[in-house]
Amino acid sequence: MEMNVSNDEQVVARKAGGLNPTLILPILLAIGYLIYYFVLGNPSNFKDDPRLTGMSVGFSGVETKELHPDGFMGIIYMGGPIVPILITFMIIVIVFSIERALMLNRAQGQGNLDQFVLSIRRLLNENKIDEAIEECDRQRGTVGNVIKEGLVSYKALAHDTTMNKEQKMAALNKAIEEATTLEMPMLEKNMMILSTLGTVATLVALLGTVIGMIKAFNALGSGGGTPDSAALSIGISEALINTALGIGTSAVAIIFYNYFTSKIDSMTFKIDEIAMSIQQSFAEHH
Repeated sequence: MEMNVSNDEQVVARKAGGLNPTLILPILLAIGYLIYYFVLGNPSNFKDDPRLTGMSVGFSGVETKELHPDGFMGIIYMGGPIVPILITFMIIVIVFSIERALMLNRAQGQGNLDQFVLSIRRLLNENKIDEAIEECDRQRGTVGNVIKEGLVSYKALAHDTTMNKEQKMAALNKAIEEATTLEMPMLEKNMMILSTLGTVATLVALLGTVIGMIKAFNALGSGGGTPDSAALSIGISEALINTALGIGTSAVAIIFYNYFTSKIDSMTFKIDEIAMSIQQSFAEHH
């Protein structure tokens, strides 16, 4: 009964680790829109901004086609209504990448992980189980937590007289698998957000690109044969700005997702490596 309570507490602790997307995403969305309207849309980013003379047209204070950017931030503002969404995506990628980096760094524990693996394997070869458990306590990481559960089960099964060797090996393997399952949610939490934005950011940017090109072709076909050059350039600019933001956000999300995935795979491989050593040691000494 005590073991079930302990496992339940561990599951709750691992699910609670990291940022809660339900709470943080609306906040980041609000920040994205505030940056768009009050930082990028600041009148100082435009030449002869009609808003400075008291005009008030639309939500942003003036129609976009009447603005004349004076700097990079003003140019980004001209990207249209899809830009704040893409800005939000970029902020989400940055925030959750930092969160994952901190969590995975903590999951790696203290000291060099490769040296920890070698140390545990050496102690197992010498059948020094208590010393190996102490080494796991000092490591304080995901690999150490899983291996400690395996070693504790190792000690308990070594003194168990009710099961034969095959049953003990199966129980030991199950204990390691359960410990690994408890640790994985903490490692993989919020990874889906990075994976999703790696694709969705490009699609949303494509929507902004299409909207910009529609405006450009509309300007090209208006005016009775004389295209509105200003509206045409604004439409093309809007399309390219959305494309650039979307590609940039997608690239950053994919890079961080692959980097974190490789770190998780590396830790999982080390767990499997030591787990095999534990099973071999148990089979040899018991």
